[in-house]
Amino acid sequence: MEIVRPKTLDEALQARAATPGAELLAGGTDLMVEVNFGRARPESVVAVRRVEELKDEEARRIGAGVTWARLESSPHRALAQLARTVGSPQIRAAGTIGGNIGTSSPAGDGLPWLAALDAEIEVASRDRGVRRLRWDEFFTGVKRNALAPDEVILAAILPDDVPANQEFAKIGQRNAMVISTVSACVARYDDGTVHVALGSVAPTPIRAPRAEALVSSDASPSEATLAEFARLVSEEVRPITDHRSTEAYRRHASGVLARRLLERCLARC
Repeated sequence: MEIVRPKTLDEALQARAATPGAELLAGGTDLMVEVNFGRARPESVVAVRRVEELKDEEARRIGAGVTWARLESSPHRALAQLARTVGSPQIRAAGTIGGNIGTSSPAGDGLPWLAALDAEIEVASRDRGVRRLRWDEFFTGVKRNALAPDEVILAAILPDDVPANQEFAKIGQRNAMVISTVSACVARYDDGTVHVALGSVAPTPIRAPRAEALVSSDASPSEATLAEFARLVSEEVRPITDHRSTEAYRRHASGVLARRLLERCLARC
């Protein structure tokens, strides 16, 4: 296995261009699990942990190399909430938001938050420069994305109007160090618009547009409206049955979880 350890972004882009398809390694909390279980045997690795340009964190731009430990104190409420649920303290100290994006697992804790805010993923290559893709353009399937073989993930880019009123939660088989059975993020904007995004219930993170339309701009939804909101969320997800849960449970839990998060947002208005 050949390992390249660039110290600058230019060096990282050169390394990716020289060996297209080389595995990108930041914290290693996903890739090394696959290696240890014999499910991955990369011939070449570009280790980007030393690239300081990827560690910048601003209000609207979160560098790919920012760790979950740092994001636990994020000013974005739901991001801080989800960061605290990622693995153990050791995992949070090493794992990065860029790794979560690059792995593109349906259960990735950070992905529903990006979807709820209509975030973009910024990537770059040596030869073509920088480009940005909306979250629903970047995530294309189970552990699949639109990153080209010579590109590096630079950052998650947030829109100008990030709402302060946002909530995240997930359901798993235990309280800590667990892969989510269902995860959800609800964001409520100042004009009353509501965004609902879910993870672990489709090949990619998804939104629930019919449920969103029902409650957007409704400052005080009735009990019947909240029940209908939960039902619509349950209808809009596309879960499967696997070793962690059944399709039926995921569908039911999606509606319950989204409703609880919406109620929290409404209570904070």
